[in-house]
Amino acid sequence: MTRRRSKSVGSKVVGVAAFLALTVPAVPAQADLDDMMDVLFDPFVTTAGAFDGEAVFDATAWESFLSTEHWDAALAALAEPGPAVGFDFYALLHDATQKWIDSDLGSQVNGVINTLFGSTVIGNGIDGTQDNPDGGDGGWLFGDGGAGWNSTTDGVAGGSGGAAGIFGDGGDGGTGGAGAAGGDGGAGGWLWGNGGHGGDAGDGPTAAGLPALGGVGGTAGLWAGEHGSVGQFGALPGGITGTVAPPVEVSNGWFTNGDGQVVIWHGLNQVYKVSPYTPSGDGFSDDDAAFLAANGFNSVRLGLIWAGVEPEPGVIDYDYLASIEETVEILARHNIVAILDMHQDLYNEEFGGEGAPDWATFNGGLPHFGLGFPATYPLSPAQNYAWDAFWANTKASDGIGLQNHYALMWQAVADYFKGNSNVAGYDIMNEPWAGTHWLGSILGNQYFDAQQLTPFYNQIDAAIRSVDPNKTVFFEPNTLFGSTPIPTHLGTVDDPNSAFSFHHYCLTTALFPGTSFGCDWNADIVFGYAQDYMQEHNIPGWLSEFGATNNLGAIEASLQGSNKYLFGWSEWAYSGRDITSISPEDQALVYDPSKPPVGDNVNWDKLDLLAQPYPQVISGIPISWSFDNGVFTFSYSTDQADGTGSFDAGSQTTISVPPSQYPSGYTVDVTGGHFTSGPNAPVLTINSDAGASTVTVTVRPAGG
Repeated sequence: MTRRRSKSVGSKVVGVAAFLALTVPAVPAQADLDDMMDVLFDPFVTTAGAFDGEAVFDATAWESFLSTEHWDAALAALAEPGPAVGFDFYALLHDATQKWIDSDLGSQVNGVINTLFGSTVIGNGIDGTQDNPDGGDGGWLFGDGGAGWNSTTDGVAGGSGGAAGIFGDGGDGGTGGAGAAGGDGGAGGWLWGNGGHGGDAGDGPTAAGLPALGGVGGTAGLWAGEHGSVGQFGALPGGITGTVAPPVEVSNGWFTNGDGQVVIWHGLNQVYKVSPYTPSGDGFSDDDAAFLAANGFNSVRLGLIWAGVEPEPGVIDYDYLASIEETVEILARHNIVAILDMHQDLYNEEFGGEGAPDWATFNGGLPHFGLGFPATYPLSPAQNYAWDAFWANTKASDGIGLQNHYALMWQAVADYFKGNSNVAGYDIMNEPWAGTHWLGSILGNQYFDAQQLTPFYNQIDAAIRSVDPNKTVFFEPNTLFGSTPIPTHLGTVDDPNSAFSFHHYCLTTALFPGTSFGCDWNADIVFGYAQDYMQEHNIPGWLSEFGATNNLGAIEASLQGSNKYLFGWSEWAYSGRDITSISPEDQALVYDPSKPPVGDNVNWDKLDLLAQPYPQVISGIPISWSFDNGVFTFSYSTDQADGTGSFDAGSQTTISVPPSQYPSGYTVDVTGGHFTSGPNAPVLTINSDAGASTVTVTVRPAGG
């Protein structure tokens, strides 16, 4: 994983730089700062060059210091300034601050100030040692955190970096000893500052036999700065073993199988949100999987809950993972793949939702207003405090940060399922909420997406890759994306085998119940923003949630948008056992999975809408598809998605044609190919003709 720190410090600082470019004729060379400092603080220095403590209380000295002539002289001391291009205002101020702290004069002045306040106001934290591994905090006004100790002892973690105060960089975490974690980076100044980088883990197995993980990067300042990068995970002596080829991987913006064919998923969500948190907890079993397969669905987004995986700090419930695996195998018997979704809503049961275990929930003693989903999100102070504590990597009772625990939990899950060929990927977190930064996110502030969520995804991705290098990792934008017309400001997740998992819930259905007014418009905006992000990063997208209603018009808007933008999808939800919904029955396709999916136990109108024809496996790249009034039209090129050439003549493409859509059968017209399946087959197969660069397929009701 690439570890880097950009010199960009955010849009606010860019604006400051633009202003300074107009008002200051040049940017100082770094070597000239010493000259400026000497002149700048001359009124408080004796003729011998020492700090004059009495001058601090001398009105004449202060008049000289504040005079225009004095500041002109200080600026004139900057020799041969360069052009104001790529001006890094934070770096300049930070460098000047560090020069001041390291200078003899600065040391004397800072000593006086710190003594007056009885605390470290200005100064750097000390580096960690073997006896005291964690780096010290910087001054609460100015100063960098100290670096964590680099462990040389087997099984002993590196020290954590110290935090900065208002302005400064967090200290880097120390490296771990053999089989031990790297230390976490210290937080950057809460106003301005870069977070410290997480320390690298030591090679060798942990007590659990898994690779040690790198430390979490420190948080960035609110005004400007960059989150520290996660440390490198350790290597096992025998490398990563026990993995299998995944059902899909990412190739040039598409999901492809082992033969290079593009794969499209249509499916549903199956998540059980109350203890025991198993997807079979409401009775989901083999007859449900058979029902899904018979109606053309080839995937299920299968919910896990953090509280179920890690009920106590550091304790993984492998019986719980075995119960998840049982459902994965049930689906596999019907050729349905599972995408494992670490699900949460409202963070924890305390706030009316599910997700984090109680031991990982901090409410700060603040009041909680249980207003239901989603109103609790913005309006509960206790719930927002819990999220802020998570994003700050607050330590649990065992002294390990919450994000560290989440990473270790995901590492255990990925290690358990790395050899299961029926698991197609891992969805890191459902609908991450910004905590108290939610309002800023609505107003376009990039801080949460860019400086909290993106580094978090890179951290969890690294934990997964420490044990499973193959399966696709899915990551989501913040909760507000998909309901409000706001683009995502996520950065890059440094994994070429990753995908953008997003949701679409039409906000106007809440404002105008019973109608789908505005849903087409809303879908076009959301899907367009999703495609913009995907194209920028050359990764595929997957509409992993939509629906959650019996408003068929709203569902239809999402389906039409998916077809237009060539997205696969997973509708919410198969069953109606949803504790965060006002009307869970409206969400269900099958009302009670403990009973057979027949008769009045099925929402047949919703099934008729969802069970559309669609391409499942394509020997080429899809160009377009649509389904309207029983007519399905699909066009694809015969080019290979990875750009290495074209598929040979006779290469096969499969299309799901659910029998419920064509009770009297269907007819097929093909140009550039020919169909090879039997009449009215539920899976239509098309083989390309020699010399064809494009194949077009049209399916119509028989006699229509």
